[in-house]
Amino acid sequence: MDDLLQAALQPQALITLLVLALAIVLFISGWLAPELTGLLAASLLMATGVLKPAEAVEGFGSTALVTLMGLFALSAGLFRSGALDRLRALIGSNAVRSPKRMITLMVAVVGPVSGFIPNTPIVATLLPVIEGWCHRHRIAPSKVLLPLSFATVLGGTLTLLGSSVNLLASDVSKKLGYGEFDLFSFTGIGLGVWLVGGAMMVVLADRFLPNRGVDEDDLMGGMARSGYLTEVLIPRNSELLGRSLHDSRLQRRFDLDVLELHRASERFLPPLADMPLVEHDRLLLRCGREDLLRLQQERMVTLAPAKLEDGEIEAVDPASQRTVEVLLPAGSTLAGETLRDLRFRQRYNATVLALRRGNEVLRERLGRIVLRDGDVVLLQAPRDAIRGLQANNDLVVLEQLEKDLPTASRKGVAMVIALLAILLPTFKLLPLVASVLLGTVAMVASGCLRPGDLQRSIRLDVILLLGSLASFSVALEKTGLAEAIAKAMLLMVKGWPVFWALVMVFLFTTLLTEVMSNAATVALVIPIAAQLAQGLGQQPMGFIFTVLFGASQSFLSPVGYQTNLMVFGPGRYRFLDVARYGLPLTLTMTLLVPWLICRQFGI
Repeated sequence: MDDLLQAALQPQALITLLVLALAIVLFISGWLAPELTGLLAASLLMATGVLKPAEAVEGFGSTALVTLMGLFALSAGLFRSGALDRLRALIGSNAVRSPKRMITLMVAVVGPVSGFIPNTPIVATLLPVIEGWCHRHRIAPSKVLLPLSFATVLGGTLTLLGSSVNLLASDVSKKLGYGEFDLFSFTGIGLGVWLVGGAMMVVLADRFLPNRGVDEDDLMGGMARSGYLTEVLIPRNSELLGRSLHDSRLQRRFDLDVLELHRASERFLPPLADMPLVEHDRLLLRCGREDLLRLQQERMVTLAPAKLEDGEIEAVDPASQRTVEVLLPAGSTLAGETLRDLRFRQRYNATVLALRRGNEVLRERLGRIVLRDGDVVLLQAPRDAIRGLQANNDLVVLEQLEKDLPTASRKGVAMVIALLAILLPTFKLLPLVASVLLGTVAMVASGCLRPGDLQRSIRLDVILLLGSLASFSVALEKTGLAEAIAKAMLLMVKGWPVFWALVMVFLFTTLLTEVMSNAATVALVIPIAAQLAQGLGQQPMGFIFTVLFGASQSFLSPVGYQTNLMVFGPGRYRFLDVARYGLPLTLTMTLLVPWLICRQFGI
């Protein structure tokens, strides 16, 4: 412990600790976007002289990051060309009629696919398919959406390509001198995790997944009941004019709650039942989707009105419009902004009718609500505008437009390109990065992917985050903090079997991942775990794999992994729902992963 204190008091080490502490606080609080936090930390490490500029930005030129950019493009080519239509058809098949069978199918099919394709686009593509399946079979989405996320998490550790975190861990390991990973370096461990985790998901589903969102008359209405927040205006000639809410029986007829009334600059809070309504009153409502649409059809109120220059309300022809739900996925650039500041209607040619945030009760006016990752927004827009939203990385359309599916003319070509990109490095005929980049060029040259789609497919937020986080590992190693922390941990586990030391590393990594970015966790913990392994006289790679799996197996909170957050709103989950279903999985993995690593490395 004295060595740790002595190392921490060195000027550069102390600066590094302060910068990392600031980064951890920002990651947990969410005050800055994760990629901005990473860039800030890298900048501070350069500005204070802890790292040279070349050391701090070395991650941006790594083969892992270039491989990831190519992988985004390859997966986009597969989806845009329709190469994975069969997967969507299989998942949405009417032959599957129960949640347990759907979960089994997702584990068996979606899991392996996510070993080669980033899990975020998989979840984004399958969300509308699974919601449609739930609607047809009158099954609550909460029974199957969280398993969709967990299936992609389990499958993401089957190969190096399964997750951006895998590529980051490989790059950090290489920079620290322990070597990079091959495509199937940890597949033996990943197979055990996938099989055992998948079986547990199926067994635990009936007891631990909530049955939330089923309504006897209408499933989608039940999903949204009391969940949507919307703002409406009393227009000219409305039958509500001059009548109170009680006299109009508005709340009984439409099953809605009036949260506020705004009249000019005045704001009125409940009770509002006896207040007569006048033209241009604005009501803040919480109601179900079907009631919302009926209100619009009967012209009692105007939903999400847009004022023209003369003060009149712009009329929207419902016949020319389509109503859809869209999700703000993790990493959306719209998060942190209000609808008013975004000028949402002008930007997307779509009217926001309402907003839902899990089971949280929203009481702010619609235009003033600050959007968050995982919010579900109800939009009304022309079909062409919805097609444009489908190609947007900031929004995920949750309803499938059957006529908008990709054409089948390039399916075979895209599949061949993707298979070659995987097989060539497998047989050591090409380096992985070269194979992926050649596949990217082939996707564009063959017409499977347009140049514009290529640029949109690359997640800049992920690239900035991973590129900047490499500086964490370099700083920990260069200042001697990694070695000092490892020595302190060595005293703690002295006399322990290696298995229990691995259990400690896995559990620490998993818990840290639940409160901050899993990529940041990998960058921080791998240098320490590798030094701990050397102190125990073990191969560092076994401990590095433990960190990798601990950072990837995020089953305890919706914010621990981006796909958990993507299904949180559509499934109407509560925060503890994720922990309730994920805790048995986490405890099992805490013991299983170290055991599998001991078997693979002969410990």
